[in-house]
Amino acid sequence: MSQKTTQNPVVSIARLLKTLGKEEHIVVEVEPTWEHVGRILKKNNTYSYFRGAHFDLNGLGSTEIAVDKAYTHYFLKKSGFRTIDTKTFFSQSFGKKIHSTNTIRSAYTHAKKIGFPVVVKPNTASQGRLVCVTHNQRTFFEAVKHITQIDRVFLVQPLISGHDYRVVVLNNEVLSAYERLPLTVTGDGTSTIHQLLVKKQKQFITEGRDTHINADDFRTTHKLARLGYTKKTILPAGESCALLDNRNLSTGGDSIDVTTTIDPTYKQLAIDIVKTMGLSYCGIDLMVQHSITQPFHPKTNTYTVIELNAAPGVDHYAKSGPAQKKNVKEMYRKVLKAIYTQE
Repeated sequence: MSQKTTQNPVVSIARLLKTLGKEEHIVVEVEPTWEHVGRILKKNNTYSYFRGAHFDLNGLGSTEIAVDKAYTHYFLKKSGFRTIDTKTFFSQSFGKKIHSTNTIRSAYTHAKKIGFPVVVKPNTASQGRLVCVTHNQRTFFEAVKHITQIDRVFLVQPLISGHDYRVVVLNNEVLSAYERLPLTVTGDGTSTIHQLLVKKQKQFITEGRDTHINADDFRTTHKLARLGYTKKTILPAGESCALLDNRNLSTGGDSIDVTTTIDPTYKQLAIDIVKTMGLSYCGIDLMVQHSITQPFHPKTNTYTVIELNAAPGVDHYAKSGPAQKKNVKEMYRKVLKAIYTQE
């Protein structure tokens, strides 16, 4: 358990729920030492417990499926939604335990078959942790080495391009939508890329954003090498450089809010996905070929479901501006009311 700090995103959720409870005359009790967990007294006089962004809005079975990317892809595809072609592989020890030959060497054979670059990712990790775009044998095996240290199951997928969006749904309503951008630095003509990263981290701290940039991330080293750079490279003034291939806000990415401009057809798509997966509260990650603000055409390949998150954290999104902070407060107000009235 980490030391209590006001920079902890879980603390901000608990405190916000307690504040909203007072405003809405709903009893919200928060464990006072760590402010990590709490409970809400519902309208029917029973309690609903929460831990950070994990609420009792979703059923246990549906939540467990959403955590598992491979199973999520299976059921979404079975239901007619567009997903990435995904193949599942296992660490050497786990493959041996379950008597499967779908282990690391087979994964590399598959990667060569579909053609590099390929995406390799842990099956159950969240927040973009160890999502790797690999371009050759060396980077593939290095990625798998890191991944199998935290997850015995990993996925290999073709790399797809487009606009990366997170859409958060509660029951039949889209609470927020934003485009996600990768960790990027912009040159000033005098600072190295490493120095620009340090400056960006200080900027996050000043803004109250608790994102920690891992300057030693091996994925950054690989990305820079492909661009012909190192961390000692001085970028020309005004030149931007994306340092990671994944676009998660938790790894230093930025966002463009589209909550008020998302097209109704994409709203309905997100709502349908959540319903189909038996969830009530969920974040859907979509790769869209044009823009989520334009109509979705069912007969054209305009979107791909990347993954689902049954406990979507929005603390990084909240820190991206005053409008987003206000939106997050109203999101959690709706979450609180939904829990309060839940039978």
